[in-house]
Amino acid sequence: MLRIERIDTYLVDLPTIRPHVLSMATMHRQTVTLVKIRCADGLTGIGEGTTIGGMSYGDESPESIKLAIDTYIAPILLASDPSRVAVTMAAVGRSVVGNHFAKAAVEMALLDAQGKRVGLPVSELLGGRQRDSLPVAWTLASGDTGRDIEEAEQMLARRRHNIFKLKIGKRAVEDDVAHVAAIKRALGDRASVRVDINQAWDETAAARGMALLEEAGVDLVEQPIARGNRPGMARLAARFIVPIMADEALRGPEDAFDIAARAAADVFAVKVAQSGGLQAAGRVGAIADAAGIGLYGGTMLEAAVGTAASAHLFATFPRLAWGTELFGPLLLTEEILAEPLTYGDFVLQVPDRPGLGIELDDARVEHFRRDRR
Repeated sequence: MLRIERIDTYLVDLPTIRPHVLSMATMHRQTVTLVKIRCADGLTGIGEGTTIGGMSYGDESPESIKLAIDTYIAPILLASDPSRVAVTMAAVGRSVVGNHFAKAAVEMALLDAQGKRVGLPVSELLGGRQRDSLPVAWTLASGDTGRDIEEAEQMLARRRHNIFKLKIGKRAVEDDVAHVAAIKRALGDRASVRVDINQAWDETAAARGMALLEEAGVDLVEQPIARGNRPGMARLAARFIVPIMADEALRGPEDAFDIAARAAADVFAVKVAQSGGLQAAGRVGAIADAAGIGLYGGTMLEAAVGTAASAHLFATFPRLAWGTELFGPLLLTEEILAEPLTYGDFVLQVPDRPGLGIELDDARVEHFRRDRR
């Protein structure tokens, strides 16, 4: 039986190119939890667990991800065969409840090593890719209308993004909608404009806001109300033409099934870490596809490792009507890969080398490791 020789986890603090304003937090940096798993056959797999705004977004933090791996998951891995990824992750699941982000990071590293072992990209281990590039949205989250319009125009001119998501929910509903409407008027038909409320509205405010957003020409509304209010999501989805996308409400296949059964969303934002790993996120996508729910490749603003892994999965989806949001590395001032991911002509190219198809720039990672600074 193949064994694991060493498991390393460390926190890497990376500055962002600008403040990233969400309804629950304002980010000035992104903290990435990196995992390296070295196997006895000499292969090393890398994974990433990243969340948003410390613990303001969810119940895991970079520090808790590292702790869960080091203290509870690592002993299970050291007693497992890393070439049997599904069996290994099932063993982790039996001993560790929740902790989806930590599990996702570990599974990512195991699949990276296994892909290198068999000479195939991770996308082929997940069923086979159906596309080699993915449309990528950019989030406008400065909160300033003029600055957001200028940023969007720059992205269009550089042919980097023509899908824009606006983070709203901090201001009064009418003020937020006025901000969105001004940006939509400025961009017109040259770009898709969508909004993400991050659960900031109650159902009454959402009904008022969605009517105004529909009138403004917005294409998609993401998680307008609390993730637990699925009856409210269903009422809003039935009432408005503009599609509603579930995000925070989706924490794995069980949630996906329940939301689909309730008709509580028109679109699913599939997130690898939030789902509990690449295989679990694939099941979320399959449930949506079977239920006729549109798919969108979501992000936890991962750096390049998590972004590459997500790209491999999303490339396998038969239908990806709403594109992806895999812009995380572009929000950071620092590159942690030896060879950056390729963005251009409004898409991200999916790596095609074995495993995740990427290699860390160890010197850069070392420089930004929290325990080395």
